[in-house]
Amino acid sequence: MGKTLMKNFAASVALAATLGATTAIAPAAAETLRMAWSQDATGLDPHKQTAFSSLRLLELVYEPLVRLDAELQIVPAVAETWEFSEDGKTLTFKLDGDAQFQNGEKVTSADVKASFQRILDEATGAAARANFTSIESIDTPDETTVVFNLSQPDVPMLTAMTSINAAVAPASEIEAGTIGTKAIGSGPFKLDSWEPNQKEVLSANPDWAGGEVKVDGINISVLPDETAILAALRTKQVDFALINDPLVATLVPNEASLELSRTPVLAYHVLQLNPSREPMTELAVRQAISCAIDRQDVLDTALLGEGAVTGPLTMPAYRSDPASLFCYERDVEKAKALMAEAGYADGFSATVIAATGEPPTAAAEAQVIQSQLAEIGIDLDIKMMELNVYVDTWLKGDFDMAVALNGGRADPFSMYNRYWTKAGNLQHVANYIDDTLDSLMQEGREETDPAKRKEIFSRFETHLAEVSPWIWLYTGYTYTAQQKNVGGFVPSPTGTLFGLTEVTVGE
Repeated sequence: MGKTLMKNFAASVALAATLGATTAIAPAAAETLRMAWSQDATGLDPHKQTAFSSLRLLELVYEPLVRLDAELQIVPAVAETWEFSEDGKTLTFKLDGDAQFQNGEKVTSADVKASFQRILDEATGAAARANFTSIESIDTPDETTVVFNLSQPDVPMLTAMTSINAAVAPASEIEAGTIGTKAIGSGPFKLDSWEPNQKEVLSANPDWAGGEVKVDGINISVLPDETAILAALRTKQVDFALINDPLVATLVPNEASLELSRTPVLAYHVLQLNPSREPMTELAVRQAISCAIDRQDVLDTALLGEGAVTGPLTMPAYRSDPASLFCYERDVEKAKALMAEAGYADGFSATVIAATGEPPTAAAEAQVIQSQLAEIGIDLDIKMMELNVYVDTWLKGDFDMAVALNGGRADPFSMYNRYWTKAGNLQHVANYIDDTLDSLMQEGREETDPAKRKEIFSRFETHLAEVSPWIWLYTGYTYTAQQKNVGGFVPSPTGTLFGLTEVTVGE
């Protein structure tokens, strides 16, 4: 498939409270953006991190080959141009000759090759490995040319390459084994210092090939209590903040000096079941749970209705009416009948894990679900965990059920193949696969016609909702708050903060 067709394909998928002494924020120059968020990064390895809080930070330091803009269009990052061969089995990139890492080294094809070899190495534990398993070999004919030779046509791989989990890192750092201990990318900001769960200090990268960053740097304060963030905004100690709690977000417009940005996102709230554990091994039990959940009630209670009930596909080009999916209208009697059919008429006990703070709605979601499932005899114990403990537990698949907020993508295959294919690198988290899911994912991977892909993934979504390994709940919004003298930030449905590259701070 040539470049013109590739761009058409990319376009089609795009249709788509006071501060305590310990949290005092030092004054900064007007050219430095003073920022706050409630959840800090859990690590610095761009290839391995799955927490939103980590990806938001790393997206400012590292760069992938290509990225998504605010309209979900694929645009240049480290690469200036890209082209698929006519048979879709070769993908060639030309790198930006001005791109260089923050250690002064030029970004070359050798760095790209080393980065993807690291991602593909199972020992790495890369979060997005399953997106790139069709790569058979990587050629580097010169310093600015990279050729990916594929085992099959794999158009969605280009969208997968927009993720920071596919960041280009220095080959020298990979060889030295220092990825994750320090952050050296080619992105718009340098990470000067990181005090976990306290603060980050970033400075503008004067050598960033993407252009001139409008601020000298960003000082980020970690304030776990979002009412403290709002207080800091009110007293003008913070210029810009990421808000996760919709209750806090709804208070921002009441402040004359503040502005709120509210953007629908692709990320989805979900109740993940573990079908490898009894009795979730039983289809009827999983379906009973799906029928017992009132998704709109969960949304209204936990998120103040700030969102929309969703099926598995959240991207605009593929999203369908959730009412068409299995048991999206609550049916308690059907749920009880399914429980009896599975031999659990008297119910059972299970534990659901949830993270404190991210999302801030997790505890409320778990409580509403606990109450709803009690009506069909399921005694659900809620176990709250610190985010880094939760992530480790989640990655091990060590749970009966999990309340989760998972990231969305512009393409269904790159969004879900790591969970719902037999080779998916997070199959041990999903703990469920069948031939139908796997074959539909493979069909969608190879199909280049947008209309045919939509039909394939519609069947995928219908089947996934029916077998109910997870119970999709809703999508929400990303919120940012800023002083009125802060301008230029462009939010994105992906939730990225890359738009901070355009931010200005006035008098």
